[in-house]
Amino acid sequence: MKKISLFPGFIILAAVLWGLDGVLFRPALYSLPVPTVVFIEHAVAFLFMLPFLIIERKKLASITKGGYFAFFLVALFGGALGTIAITKGLFYVHFAPLSAVILMQKLQPIFAILLAWLWLKEKLPKQFALYAGLAFVGAYLISFPNIIPNFSTGDKTALAAMFGLLAAISWGASTVFSKRALNETNFRVGTYLRYGFTTIIMLLIMLGTGTQNAINTVSPTQWKYFFLIIFSSGGVAMLLYYFGLKHVKASVSTICELALPLSSIVFEYFIYHRTLTPIQFLGAGILLFGIVMVSRLKETDTTPQQITN
Repeated sequence: MKKISLFPGFIILAAVLWGLDGVLFRPALYSLPVPTVVFIEHAVAFLFMLPFLIIERKKLASITKGGYFAFFLVALFGGALGTIAITKGLFYVHFAPLSAVILMQKLQPIFAILLAWLWLKEKLPKQFALYAGLAFVGAYLISFPNIIPNFSTGDKTALAAMFGLLAAISWGASTVFSKRALNETNFRVGTYLRYGFTTIIMLLIMLGTGTQNAINTVSPTQWKYFFLIIFSSGGVAMLLYYFGLKHVKASVSTICELALPLSSIVFEYFIYHRTLTPIQFLGAGILLFGIVMVSRLKETDTTPQQITN
């Protein structure tokens, strides 16, 4: 009897926590500037990680300059730009179904494969264009459920979904750079470095945008949500995700990560009693089908390396 691997379960659990983050935790921080939110969640989490990084500090010497640069790029695209984009999109929760933002973000594998083809000269899977095209059709239906865009209605769905798309591009780039990064260390040190570099990057962005004073305006309730994020959908979820990812193929991880949009739809329905329109449900089905098929092509036609988000 074939032994069942439990490692995909860690990725699924992380994805469910990310879905809960988007529905329940992050929208509670909407009154704060986005750079401030992203800085605080990474900086505070890194403070908790720092003692463990010190314990494993000897492993830092084995990482090459190229490895550190790869981790920096992962932090820039995945930790900073991607998180800023998804946070900004989710801050439109009062104007648009947030699950539309989450679903748009799942275009990430499409961009990851395209970027790997362009930058790493990997073989493009057969029928990629067909299934990628279907995924984009589904994404369009999610963003524009009335088929023909009408920007004069005040509906923020399309704008929020575009931030989800930007997050997908950023995390897709992060995936490509992570192919290089995680090969040089374990999942724990990889998580520490991602959060450390992201903290530095977000500090510079926060200072550059002049939003650092907003830290003094964080309410006790918002601090509670920050700690909920750190110990669930933030650092803890990233450790779970990296642990699972070290033992499964990228294509398997992509399928497991579909628990994120699916759980966000379920959470949004039970917590806020909101759901997608019939056209958006159709788009979601087409999008998820396209992503699943692309992932199967990726697994069949190439031999992916370990990657991260």
